[in-house]
Amino acid sequence: MRTRRGRIVLWTVGGTFVLAAAATFHLWRKLRGVPVDSEAAIDPASVALASDAPQVIRLYPGAAPGSESWTQKEVMVDLDGEQIVRNVVEPSLIACFPPAGKGNGTAMIVCPGGGFSKLTMNREGIAVAKHLNSLGAAAFVLKYRLDETNAPFLEGMMRRIGVQGAFQPDIERMTPLILADGQQAVRIVRLHAAQWELNPDRIGMIGFSAGGYLALNVALHHDAESAPDFIAAVYPLAPRPLTPPTARIPLFVLAAADDPLVSPTENAVRIDDVWRSVGAPSELHVMTGGGHGFGMRKQNKPTDAWPDLLHRWLGAQGYLEKAKYMR
Repeated sequence: MRTRRGRIVLWTVGGTFVLAAAATFHLWRKLRGVPVDSEAAIDPASVALASDAPQVIRLYPGAAPGSESWTQKEVMVDLDGEQIVRNVVEPSLIACFPPAGKGNGTAMIVCPGGGFSKLTMNREGIAVAKHLNSLGAAAFVLKYRLDETNAPFLEGMMRRIGVQGAFQPDIERMTPLILADGQQAVRIVRLHAAQWELNPDRIGMIGFSAGGYLALNVALHHDAESAPDFIAAVYPLAPRPLTPPTARIPLFVLAAADDPLVSPTENAVRIDDVWRSVGAPSELHVMTGGGHGFGMRKQNKPTDAWPDLLHRWLGAQGYLEKAKYMR
């Protein structure tokens, strides 16, 4: 009897181990992702305004300055329908234009978040671009350079979340590179504004989490060609140090009060305070619930309203009116 019981226990334990190992191997294969062909990106001059499909534009004519020696390969990971990009070496813009005749001349560069080691390309990227297209604005999703990761990158990130200062070395190392990518993105869109039927004085940025950090940094550090005309930051990480803007760049900033990862008090509210301290226009929304990383995902929570709030803000600023020179 004992022997039979022992065999049953062994089979149960062994079966559980096999199932766990199979699940781990399956997850590892998913997280490993598939390679992305960065060679498919086109020159900005080759972009077709009439195309209904997103077009990938290379950000630099050659290797991105500062990462010429990087050897990691960009990969795309599908996590239950959410496209995650990691190991971006060659930054690019994904151009999404409104339907023919529906454009109003405004453009926004969309900066997905992901903790500087991945990009959440659907709910903080392409879905945002499509929403902006529905408002008549052109959208350009920015795939900026990322810290190198391997297949079990999510496990490593989860271990570090909540550990004070755990991400700071990564942030400091990556900031000069992603700032350069953000500045270059604005330059490209402004340089090709006439070609893409855009108003060169209505080029904005919207960023989520680490992407909000990027957009804010571009608003604080730029030259005449790379200055955004307005920005939106959704559950953003505040730059350190957070200095007042030298230009009156209108700001829309939104976060959830129950965000467990990026404190709205220390980030969104503080950003709004710094903007207002020099008289720069800012509109702050701290929603009662919604957490972090929601993007365009509906949760039946107060943060579901943020696209409508952004719509109203853009309209109030005059960015949704059709540019006078447009037909």
